[in-house]
Amino acid sequence: MTVNTTQTKARRHTRDDAGPTQRPRPEQHHPEQAPERAGHDHRDLPIAGTQPGRSASAGVVVLAYLRLQAHALKSLEPMVRADEFDAVHQMRVATRRLRATLRSFGQVIPRSDTEQLAGELKWLGGLLGAARDGEVLPAHLQASVRTVPVELLIGPVQARVQGHFAPLRAAARAELLEALDSPRYARLLASLDHLTAGPLSGPRADDPARDVLPPAVRKAYRQADRRMRRARHTLPSPTGDVALHEARKSARRARYAAEAAGPAIGPKAGRFAKQMKKVQSVLGDHQDTVLARQAARELGIGAHLAGENAFTYGLLYEREKHRAGRRQADARQVWKRASRSRYRGWMK
Repeated sequence: MTVNTTQTKARRHTRDDAGPTQRPRPEQHHPEQAPERAGHDHRDLPIAGTQPGRSASAGVVVLAYLRLQAHALKSLEPMVRADEFDAVHQMRVATRRLRATLRSFGQVIPRSDTEQLAGELKWLGGLLGAARDGEVLPAHLQASVRTVPVELLIGPVQARVQGHFAPLRAAARAELLEALDSPRYARLLASLDHLTAGPLSGPRADDPARDVLPPAVRKAYRQADRRMRRARHTLPSPTGDVALHEARKSARRARYAAEAAGPAIGPKAGRFAKQMKKVQSVLGDHQDTVLARQAARELGIGAHLAGENAFTYGLLYEREKHRAGRRQADARQVWKRASRSRYRGWMK
């Protein structure tokens, strides 16, 4: 089967847990080499792992966040190659944060200047997502199988799950490693280096960050709100599942935009980002059930065609369906709390 990119409950405690100031390696303190540009003294720009001041310009604040995530991406590459635990996930998070920043702050980073880079980050994120799913989706299903009473575990279910996903994981990892060795990836890193050298050239890059960045966060929040409303009117249905998945993307984008704005806004942005993270987590758990149902159905079909009893796969499917219903109810409550004005008042 084709495994969709998502994060699963088997790793819910590691889902996007790395905050914007987490340092993947001690060398994150080292200054990055960046050429001087007219109108900006890059010695005053924050290096990876530090924060700009509250009075900094929008360009300086966003550039600091971009530098931090670019450094995280490059620092995690050796760990991904070594197949270290959670490295693929964390590199994927860095890729997502970079893409979200390019999309959220068009007044600071002209999209015309970064359209190609955003597309290449999407390409890399897709490969990382496929490798990530190859790790966690079978773990999710195996954990569910272990809770099935022995009298309802009919046939070689665990072996079939392992045998189904092992070649998919191997293929996804091989494709990812091939990409990391490719000229295309080298060009992506070069483009990223060029962007993070600065300065950012958007029409409002030199304006105070506290004036420019909150409206961008508000825009991402409003998109998430529209998508949550759409989902509420279409659930339960496959259309509703898709709407919740899209709402999760918007909540994630709002979270990352708030993280980027945090140095200029202060704790209020951090509190909002935490609320969006909770929304993102619940909706991620829901998406896990969507993927697990797809996998259970395909495994059941394969078992049937092989002459095995497919009863247990149907049981797994129904379990995931019930979990989906619970997560949908949770999502409504979490979103209601996250939408309180106390968390959004700073967005002008």
